[in-house]
Amino acid sequence: MTRYVALLGSINVGGNRLKMADLREALEREDFENVETVVASGNVLFDHDERPSDGLGEKIAYVVRDRFGFDTFAAVRSRDELAASISGNPFAEDGEPKQVHTLFLAEPFDTKAFEDFAAGYAGPERLACAVREIFVDFCGGVADSKLGQAMSKARVGGRATARNINSLRRILDKMG
Repeated sequence: MTRYVALLGSINVGGNRLKMADLREALEREDFENVETVVASGNVLFDHDERPSDGLGEKIAYVVRDRFGFDTFAAVRSRDELAASISGNPFAEDGEPKQVHTLFLAEPFDTKAFEDFAAGYAGPERLACAVREIFVDFCGGVADSKLGQAMSKARVGGRATARNINSLRRILDKMG
């Protein structure tokens, strides 16, 4: 068995209320083992037979849609993949931990298009990307950021769920 984390998008925001105990129970019924949640924002640790993380993400999204009636996606990462996303974040060491985020994407995206967008973006945020993640230092504060609107208007990125570096380190520690 491999230990994974699922980072669900749109959980406990915008009316998509979901008790973590109910989510754990639903996943356990679908052959996910040692299911554990970390804070109430859709971070789920579990063991599963090793398989591509995209397939596990689709399975979790299906369970949430079928059982709870709302659309979500799950960015699933193994322990090593999560560790790589933390070490690969170029702002993790010199940014304010609450402001440094990793946006986990629902699917791979056009990194060249994102790099072009980032080169022309005039906001205060620092930006970088990988194949399945976007790294952001919200040095001007998350609440006042216009980055999401600008990315949506430029049609770069796609569906994503964000976690700050403190949360990611806590999740990684819990993964053992």
